[in-house]
Amino acid sequence: MSLIPSFFSSRRSNVFDPFSLDLWDPFEGFPLSTNFPSSARETTAVANARIDWKETPEAHLFKVDVPGLKKEEVKVEVEDGGILQISGERSKEQEEKTDKWHRVERSSGKFVRRFRLPENAKVEQVKAAMENGVLTVTVPKEEVKKPEVKAIDISG
Repeated sequence: MSLIPSFFSSRRSNVFDPFSLDLWDPFEGFPLSTNFPSSARETTAVANARIDWKETPEAHLFKVDVPGLKKEEVKVEVEDGGILQISGERSKEQEEKTDKWHRVERSSGKFVRRFRLPENAKVEQVKAAMENGVLTVTVPKEEVKKPEVKAIDISG
């Protein structure tokens, strides 16, 4: 869900979603040049942490797939203005000189996902829990006050 539509990648995108603040990477999908610092290569490695956002009558629920990460490696923050930021880092596995790698498919590096929360979110009551590689962030909602309706008698 990018602010700029991504016609060149397989990542799903929705420019009409006002709550998504994912950053568009114009170099995504291109071979990385040796001119980029290693931190830039690592940041794009796990940039696509998969997140589901569901709204219930009581709360907004975010479920993030972070297999293999410990809770100490993931950070959940709420910034001023109601921005929920979920970030983390998967460390690269130690390489031994005697090791012979046949395949490397698991990604390593940093990820950051940001979402603008609706005005009815209680940002001071956000909770997060991790179980079996899935981070669940719960953002309670304020109750919507129904307008009081007073019946008026009609005379005559």
